[in-house]
Amino acid sequence: MKLATIRTASGTAAVRIEGEEAVEVGAVDIGEVLRHDGWADASAAASGTRHQVSDLAYAPPVPSPGKIICVGLNYRSHILEMGRELPAYPTLFAKFASSLLGANDDIVLPSVSDQVDWEAELGVVIGTALRRASPSQAAAAIAGYTIVNDVSMRDWQWRTSEWLQGKAFEASTPVGPWLVTPDEVDAGHLDLRCDVDGESRQHANTSDLLFPPAEIAAYISQFTTLEPGDLIATGTPGGVGAGRDPKLFLASGQTLVTAIQGLGELRNACVEEPAGPR
Repeated sequence: MKLATIRTASGTAAVRIEGEEAVEVGAVDIGEVLRHDGWADASAAASGTRHQVSDLAYAPPVPSPGKIICVGLNYRSHILEMGRELPAYPTLFAKFASSLLGANDDIVLPSVSDQVDWEAELGVVIGTALRRASPSQAAAAIAGYTIVNDVSMRDWQWRTSEWLQGKAFEASTPVGPWLVTPDEVDAGHLDLRCDVDGESRQHANTSDLLFPPAEIAAYISQFTTLEPGDLIATGTPGGVGAGRDPKLFLASGQTLVTAIQGLGELRNACVEEPAGPR
């Protein structure tokens, strides 16, 4: 099943994608859907207002997750291109809900950074509360998968040994377009790509992940409770702009396309930040 959160004239609505139509399922967003027991069966049976998929304006699947936890250095190819050793544990950092964008929203390049980089990632959305879980328990708690581009301001990221300031810029992280339930995709073998203006920047398969989704979720659950709607970004493969020689970053007027097999694609135009107070 594919679910999405869309923007309508009266606010947001959670929908089920059925071919060329989207059917409202009776909630304002997927976060609300996941907070109810039996959400999958209820969503599959719902028969609300219908929309044409071609007309949809996507919001982030869960617009205000309680937690956004990201994994750095999790593809072997990316670890090697950045000159690092394979880590023994996941390298984690956090984002805030204010950093999220919809699947087709513009990425506003901040005037305070000139090193804006792409990072295509598999996103994991939690469907059941998880605490001190095993990997098998964590796998059963995953509601579905989505696409994330962890757009990073490298000049800010590298100001200190902590990455937060380069990873959590407001309205910088497109997510979506859908949440796809685990029965529809094999998260361990998905092709992933990232293009800029039609030129390939990243192309990999999730089989290259050092720590797979269930292991990451189980690890996180050892120190904090994961709740329905929480988002995990599982890391990016090789091909980022900062790993190139010379380095290459996003510019105004470019279009960033991020796609994962079975999960759709993000298509985001890069635009300059308007002049004025920041």
